[in-house]
This record gives sequence, C-alpha cells and structure tokens, in this order.
Amino acid sequence: MSKEVLAVVEIMSNEKGVDEEIIFDAIEAALATATRKSHDDEIDVRVAIDRETGDYDTFRRWEVIEDDVAIEDHVGWYLRHMDAVDIEPHIEPGQFIEEPIESIEFGRIGAQTAKQVIIQKVREAERKKIVEDYERRVGEILTGQVKRMDRGDVILDLGDNVDAIIPRSALINRESFKMGERVRAYVQEVSYKTRGPQIVMSRACKEMLIELFKIEVPEIGDDLIDIMSAARDVGLRAKVAVRANDPRLDPIGACVGMRGGRVQAVTNELHGERIDIVLWDANDAQFVINAMAPAEVTSIMVDEDRHTMDLAVDDEQLSQAIGKNGQNIRLATELTGWELNVMTESDMAEKHETESETLKTLFVNALEVDEELAEVLVDEGFTNLDEVAYIPSEEMLEIDGFDEELVSELKSRAQDALLTQAIVGEEAGEAEPAEDLKNLEGMTDELAQQLAGQGVITQEDLAELGVDELLEIVEMDAEAASELIMKARAPWFE
Repeated sequence: MSKEVLAVVEIMSNEKGVDEEIIFDAIEAALATATRKSHDDEIDVRVAIDRETGDYDTFRRWEVIEDDVAIEDHVGWYLRHMDAVDIEPHIEPGQFIEEPIESIEFGRIGAQTAKQVIIQKVREAERKKIVEDYERRVGEILTGQVKRMDRGDVILDLGDNVDAIIPRSALINRESFKMGERVRAYVQEVSYKTRGPQIVMSRACKEMLIELFKIEVPEIGDDLIDIMSAARDVGLRAKVAVRANDPRLDPIGACVGMRGGRVQAVTNELHGERIDIVLWDANDAQFVINAMAPAEVTSIMVDEDRHTMDLAVDDEQLSQAIGKNGQNIRLATELTGWELNVMTESDMAEKHETESETLKTLFVNALEVDEELAEVLVDEGFTNLDEVAYIPSEEMLEIDGFDEELVSELKSRAQDALLTQAIVGEEAGEAEPAEDLKNLEGMTDELAQQLAGQGVITQEDLAELGVDELLEIVEMDAEAASELIMKARAPWFE
C-alpha cells in the first residue's frame, strides 16, 4: 500500500505540475472521507501519511467544546470539556483528542471518491497558484490573445490556460478586436472566485497611460524622470505631468522623443488619443498654469481654504481654455487636484470686485465698523468672520494702525456675530429654495430643499461652493457634485 501511495503522489504531481504536498493532503482527505463513510459519518477522522515511506495511520478524533455548547449534528465528533479533562487534564476547548483506529486499505477507499477529492484539491492548488503568480503582476501591462467576446467584455488568453477579462467599461471608446488578435492591457485586480481566479484588466485607466510611458521612455525606468500625475478623457485626449530628477534633462523632450516617436507610440497604442506632456512644478499655481496649455493664463487667484483657483485668460482664448465640452479644464483639474474656474480678465475683475464689496458689506454690518476699516480687512486677505474671530492676535497686530485694543474689539464683535448667525442658521432650516435653484438642470425638489435648509438658497449660492463644501451638505457622488456646481456657474462664462 505504501508503494502505491507514493506512486500515485509522484504521477499526479508530475502530471498536474503541483507540489507533492498538495497530493499527499488530497489522499489524506480521501482516506479520511472514506473512513468516515464506513462508520456512517458518526465519527470524525484524521489520516496521517508518512511522506518518506508512504505508510499511513488513521485516528478517530473528538473536538473539545465548551460545556454549555449545544450539539445538533455529528454528536460523535465532539467531547465536552468536563469529560475531556478526564482523558487529558490540560486540554482546552478547540483542541482535539485522538485515538488510533484501524486503517482501511488504500485500494479499497473507492476510486471515485479518491479521484474526486484529489482532482478538487489539485484544481484548488492550481487556481491559488495562478492567483499568487498574477497578484505579483498587478500594476503591469500584459499581452494576451483575444479568446472570445462576452456581451461586450473581452476575454484574453494570457497563456498557460490562464484567462483574463477586460470589461466593456474598461475599453477605449469604439474599440473592437478580432479573435486571436494580440492585445495589451493593464492588470488592475486579481481575485479568487468560486469559478476560479479572476484577472481584471483595463485599457481605459490612467495607469495604463503611465505604464506605456514607462515602457517607451527609458529615463522613467532609470528614475531620471518621474510621472507625477495623469488624466484621461479616454480615447480623445490626455495630460501627463512629468518632472526631471536631473536638472540637465528636459523631461518633456525626453517623453516626446526624437520627432515625437515616443509619444506617438503611446498614442498609437491608445487608438489616436492625443497626449499633452506637462511640466510639473512644486508651486501649485505654476503647475496649474502649465496644465492649462495650450491656453495661456494671464492672471490667477488662489483660494487655499476651498482648494480652488480662478484663472483669467484673454477673451479669444476662453473657448480654448475650457476646451470642447469642457475637456481642457476638466483634465487640468484632474491632473492638478485643484478645482479650477476659468474666465476672461474682465469677468475675473468683476467677480472679485463683487466679492470684495460683499465682504466689505459683511464686515461693516457684522462688526459695526466703517467702510475704510472693512476695506483694510479685505485687502489683508480676510474672507470671513471666522478668520477675524480666531486668527492669532499677533498676526492682526502686524497690520498697520492696529493696536491691541482694536484687535481685541474686532475679535469680540466677530465672535458675537458668529453666535448670532448660528442661532439664525438653526431657524433657517425651514427656508425655501429660490426658483433659479429649483429650475437648475439636474436639480431635484428634495435636493433643493436640502440645500436651502443649509443656507444655499439661490443658484449663485450653489455656484460659490466648492465640491468638498457641497459634499459636506448633501450625500452625492463627487463627479455629480462637480457637474452640478459647473451648471450653476454657467452664467459666469456666458
């Protein structure tokens, strides 16, 4: 019997290409299953095979459980703790007590049972091995052959009987493939499903773009150039931000390549997707200016609190700055991480003049000061009452003409005004939204009422919000919030 066991292990291991230990475990499981069936499943069994000789021993075992645990099935598989300590005094719940029993012959365990268990174990081992192998390759671009199309999804054969899927949503627009065609895609996720390993790939993610540049531009692989961020309008246009770690190197020129060969190779792989190479800059404002190319930004206003920037361009460049269907401004926003608002110089001047007047009026009314003092606060960068109330006194004392008495009085009045606003705000929960807010495209009555309850009553109130601020008020998708705000700001660009 021992020689027969060793022979089966060797043959199955060589045939399936899996570790012999997997086969030993499968035979032990098959022998244990057959032994339990010979006792009508009334006992639990463990089989141990000697890996060197092929000899095996069989044990009946009981799992030790707490005294108060109810047993419904397989009563003969368990032993209460109070009874187990009579056999092994130091035994603990969760451990096992075993005693040797007669082993059944290997040839008598039933060929079908043994075969089923062994095949199942081998399949599980093969699948786990695939998952382990490809988990290490997440983040790489792999090439496979188109095996079939499944409701728009592309099934790729990666070789060695391994399949991967590119979901329809992860394909480039209007992209189609023929059977047997070789396709490159980015490995996004590897998981273990009941049907086996699932390898999910993508051609539409920005990581695919980044990895293609790593392949085409050796300087990136040598860490001479870093790709800082990327943004894609899949199949149409993309922006990539790069920086050089060697000041003597031109990162944009290296990525473009001789006669545009490198960037053209990436474009060809992505079916003609136009790619802008942007110089990254540690200064956020300069980075945004670079990201807006080919449009030229004439002036810029940064709001650190809202993480937004207002960009001014010449009148004739406004449409180019926004791009077709907002493409350029959208890609620049994604690339830089800042929320960007683009407008003409005259519109920006008017907007900020209006904002300054609004702030001056706020400070005059809330702090009970004259227009001259309110204008000083605005010029010094104060944008709300919270800043006046809680900024350190030392910073306000640096303003020309401000002494301790004035600073203390201003801060006290600001705190009182904030308290009054909070009380009024609680009563504003019943406020009704304005008609322009209710009629805004994409707005629902429920959402409009919810916004009005938080003080966002008009379309202009909504336009003034940043995405983060809107998400703090209502629960919605960030992309949907951005679109809603842009629709509210539409009159700014008309």
